[in-house]
Amino acid sequence: MVSFNLSEVIKKYTMVIALVVIIGIFYVGTNGTILLPQNINNLLSQNAYVFILATGMLLCILTGGNIDLSVGSVVCFIGGIGAVMMSKEMNVWFTVLVMLLVGVAVGAWQAFWVAYVNVPPFIATLAGMYAFRGLSNVVLNGYAVSITNPTYLNVFGGGADCYIPDFFHGNGLNITCMLAGIIGVAIFVIGSLRNRIAASRKGYATTSAVGFYLKLVLISAVILFVTYKLAGYKGIPTSLIWIIIVVLAYHYFTTKTTMGRYLYAVGGNEKATQLSGINTKKVYFFAYTNMGFLTAIAGILTVARAASAQPTYGMFYEMDAIGACFIGGASAYGGTGSVFGAIIGALLMGVINQGMSIMGVDANYQKVVKGLVLLLAVIFDVVSKREKK
Repeated sequence: MVSFNLSEVIKKYTMVIALVVIIGIFYVGTNGTILLPQNINNLLSQNAYVFILATGMLLCILTGGNIDLSVGSVVCFIGGIGAVMMSKEMNVWFTVLVMLLVGVAVGAWQAFWVAYVNVPPFIATLAGMYAFRGLSNVVLNGYAVSITNPTYLNVFGGGADCYIPDFFHGNGLNITCMLAGIIGVAIFVIGSLRNRIAASRKGYATTSAVGFYLKLVLISAVILFVTYKLAGYKGIPTSLIWIIIVVLAYHYFTTKTTMGRYLYAVGGNEKATQLSGINTKKVYFFAYTNMGFLTAIAGILTVARAASAQPTYGMFYEMDAIGACFIGGASAYGGTGSVFGAIIGALLMGVINQGMSIMGVDANYQKVVKGLVLLLAVIFDVVSKREKK
């Protein structure tokens, strides 16, 4: 059992504390507008692509601080393919399958050059950024293509009915949404308790009881607060369901599977990982192929929300994803980071964007603030590692 140490807790949850502080600042600056139910709904839906891309980008960063600069262009390319196919009245599920397969193929194409030809990831994906932006224009012929298929729009978060219906028909409060929040909290609390008990029985070191239960209370309170706000609007947007599925699946993958541990090992010390018998080329190949898969999902959600595809979609998406990972605690050197950390980073970026927009701050100054926040996060990482050495 580890005794409670306030300084360690603050260091461990620095970005969470920063997120709370920033929300508080914008709550005062916007007279509470930022926490209105519709704005919380918009924060989650508008940043769906960041959550998805940041999850995939994290896996690339874990391998040694590597990144994928092509994701914004690939989102546009895949979204364009889907929009054109649906404009020709092709089956919506066949279209979605093609979009996913194209994403995997693009990821595997870039992964091959990175993993087996040893082209630096920065160069390989920079080439992809240019190439797939050009192909996006070719696919769309330089024009916007509208998406009108109601099934696609509602399932992936772009239609008027893209919310989970309230099966209990609450009056002014979506009961289904509230029940989902309560069930989510129950699953989280029971799972956390079981993991702690199992770790204690095996003799593993655990956090202090105070820190553990404080985390349970705070996270549970946040989940219930968000679901209450969503319940007061239209309920759970379908895009949030896709975000939750991806985040939980990749949290499990990075913490409980062999390949997940390999990603951290390669980033921690690639040479030692090779000497231990692990095929590091396959690890790189998986990371970048998986990035293509998640980019396809981001593309599906992006064009669904906009109900169209345009050659300009996806601009600077890669920067949002990279920034979310580093702000959320991923190390610029690799080997350190978590899926939930990347999500915290994405939320922080989203809150800054939305808060400054509501306050009427010029878009150029918004970019300045985001850049400074990213720089501070990386400086914090570098200084922390220097202190450890």
